[in-house]
Amino acid sequence: MTISVGLVGAGPWAEKVHAPMLSAGPHTRLTGVWARRPGAAAGFGVPVFERIEELFDSCEAVAFAVPPAVQAELGVRAAKEGKALLLEKPLAADLEGARRLADAVAEAGVPSQMVLTWRYSPATRAFLARVSAIEPFGGRAAHISGALLGSGFTSPWRLERGAILDVGPHMIDMLDAALGRVTAVRAHGNTRGWVGLLLEHEGGAVSEASLCMSVPGDKPPAAVEVYGKLGTEAMDGDRLGPDVFSVMLAEFAETVHGGGGHPLDAAHGLRLQEIISAAEEQLTRA
Repeated sequence: MTISVGLVGAGPWAEKVHAPMLSAGPHTRLTGVWARRPGAAAGFGVPVFERIEELFDSCEAVAFAVPPAVQAELGVRAAKEGKALLLEKPLAADLEGARRLADAVAEAGVPSQMVLTWRYSPATRAFLARVSAIEPFGGRAAHISGALLGSGFTSPWRLERGAILDVGPHMIDMLDAALGRVTAVRAHGNTRGWVGLLLEHEGGAVSEASLCMSVPGDKPPAAVEVYGKLGTEAMDGDRLGPDVFSVMLAEFAETVHGGGGHPLDAAHGLRLQEIISAAEEQLTRA
């Protein structure tokens, strides 16, 4: 059940994660790369296409490793060409772009799936199964790092928008999965510094998320804790394990062959973007 996948982008994430992951199989076969700087993809070991239409012609699915605004623009084009989409988080740079992309996916009827890596970990899935048994009513999440202080993966959009747009989708998605659909958000802080979120969930649960990517020195791993009437459950980033990407690609191949229907699709990415956009608007007004 191998699917042919073309890669859009040739930056550090594409070089170190996406290209090796897609080339490794057994569920995917990397057919080629398109990038704004073609020379950056010269060492990927696959054809480098000058025109993105040539990439579309080479594959049945497209994976993205580009800034959110570029993903929103080119994802619409790929959907219109009937290609399945493996989409990075966040879905877009803004809510308008996310809506255009989600609408294009729905209109074309193509399969889509978000790279929300925490959700593909067997340890995460075991955690969420345990959470459902403790009658949860509250929780908290923290994703604190020094990534914006200098790393090979720092990019202009991350420096401008900070942790809420970069790691925010992971933590909001985890709290949403553990405590129920997020219905409201209140935000305080600084997008390029520390951001605190208070989330309200269907059923009455409440949670908090702390996000920052500009803290020097040693930090604990990103973590999610959930509290319920019958106990407490916790999950941290050190327990994600090595199987995340293989699980994700196996499910993506199944989604593509089945014609769609994955729970972490573009519509889910849009819902996360709505929460983040509401929080960013509050931070801007503050």
